[in-house]
Amino acid sequence: QVQLVESGGGLVQAGGSLRLSCAASGGTFSTSTMGWFRQAPGKEREFVSAVGWSGGSRNYASSVKARFTISRENAKNTVYLQMNSLKPEDTAVYYCAVYNGRDWGSWGQGTQVTVSS
Repeated sequence: QVQLVESGGGLVQAGGSLRLSCAASGGTFSTSTMGWFRQAPGKEREFVSAVGWSGGSRNYASSVKARFTISRENAKNTVYLQMNSLKPEDTAVYYCAVYNGRDWGSWGQGTQVTVSS
């Protein structure tokens, strides 16, 4: 069972950037599809981005396309989310997860991102 720990969140002004990291331990990180999700106050958790095991396949929610970039370093068991041109509506707790072939799981504790206007 893989364990995930997110970091890199914080408070940033609109238009700024943050880089989130998700460190994995245990499991088979290097052969797993990894994803980022977020949950804003009063809203359901939503998909942000995902990356295939090799890093070659990437998907983004339409709301973050062209602003966010997902990447991974299998040698470090880490997946990243570079977030640029941040907007107040990006404010949320960001979680990473691993896809087990049927659904997403092994959720981390999340990292708070707050974007001020």
